[in-house]
Amino acid sequence: MCFTEGMSQVTVSHALDLSHAGGLFQLLRDGLPRTRADLAKSTGLSRPTIAQRIDQLLGLGLITPVSDAASTGGRPSSQFAFNPQARVVVAADFGASHARLAVTDLTGTVLAELGEEREISDGPVSAIEWLRSSALSLLTEADRSADDVVGVGIGLPGPVEFSTGRPINPPIMPGWDRFDLPGALKQTFSAPVLVDNDVNIMALGEQTSAWPETTDLIFVKVATGIGAGIISGGSLRRGSHGAAGDIGHVALPRAAGIPCACGNRGCLEAVASGRSIARELSRAGLEARTPGDVIRLVKAGDLQAIQAVRQAGRDLGEVLTTCVSLMNPSLILIGGAMAQAAEHLVAGVREVVYARSIPLSTEHLTIAPSNAAGNAAILGAAHLAIDAALSPERIAAALSRQ
Repeated sequence: MCFTEGMSQVTVSHALDLSHAGGLFQLLRDGLPRTRADLAKSTGLSRPTIAQRIDQLLGLGLITPVSDAASTGGRPSSQFAFNPQARVVVAADFGASHARLAVTDLTGTVLAELGEEREISDGPVSAIEWLRSSALSLLTEADRSADDVVGVGIGLPGPVEFSTGRPINPPIMPGWDRFDLPGALKQTFSAPVLVDNDVNIMALGEQTSAWPETTDLIFVKVATGIGAGIISGGSLRRGSHGAAGDIGHVALPRAAGIPCACGNRGCLEAVASGRSIARELSRAGLEARTPGDVIRLVKAGDLQAIQAVRQAGRDLGEVLTTCVSLMNPSLILIGGAMAQAAEHLVAGVREVVYARSIPLSTEHLTIAPSNAAGNAAILGAAHLAIDAALSPERIAAALSRQ
């Protein structure tokens, strides 16, 4: 999902339907002030049409007048710009053992947030109740109400059918299969609720916050499990049923015979996830029960832990080499809890990918730790909701109800 930032005015005017105010608004989403004359010139629309649509957008509160432009004679020209404080969105990130929630403005700037340890395996009913009550508290903290919410974005640690917002056979989420999250939140929020896989929203959050000019990237989350979010041609790729990027369950020769949480044997996740590394170190006599314990050992300089993380990077690189040949990304980002040991994890990935991929694929390929780090999922969930709320179609629908 792409925002219009970074696109030229001419490109946007050709790409969007300018037959209504929703299309014109996309030109103003970059925050730059423009006059009516500027908008008429960049779109080819007549001055009276521009004036009418500016009035409509002012009525919705989505744009606001700003200080006058420099005059070349006669009356000063009034400028208008995007008003990101007009409404808010709610963004939620559920992990295997954590939950984070935020209220943001329409640029994704966090106005209020909270996070706590929560087990996704506790089921959807308690998670939704926590989200509902916590979101209302955060809205009060931000001096807003549920009526100000124009979208809710949620990330879950499992496959999601994006069109319905329902998790589909999630392996670590008992009780969540086909649970209707949008329906469960309907009484609290009249705004659309969008639900996606957590790695997809992390990819989106990373791109919008740190790499807005990059159109082809793979974001890999390495934590309790392993998954990837794919952006190709500037768009998030979910696949036909929302399972694109599920690289944690690709078979790996080194993992042959090792059981995986998915029920199969020999998966990448069985040897390279934070959970599997902790299990390996525990068997070797080290105090390591969780991915956090692995990070602690690595930061303390434990050679055995460092070597284990480096090998996990190599294993991940084996799978990513195929991804590079298939997708030809310009950027691979490593995030998730294990990215706190990024120096060693990323080194292992680079070692294999650069050695085994063809030069044309790697000549301009960057492999790096996540920039947004722990904020990637919340930023992505916020932008997922924002992009839907500010789409030309949604704005046109809002105008039709006036």
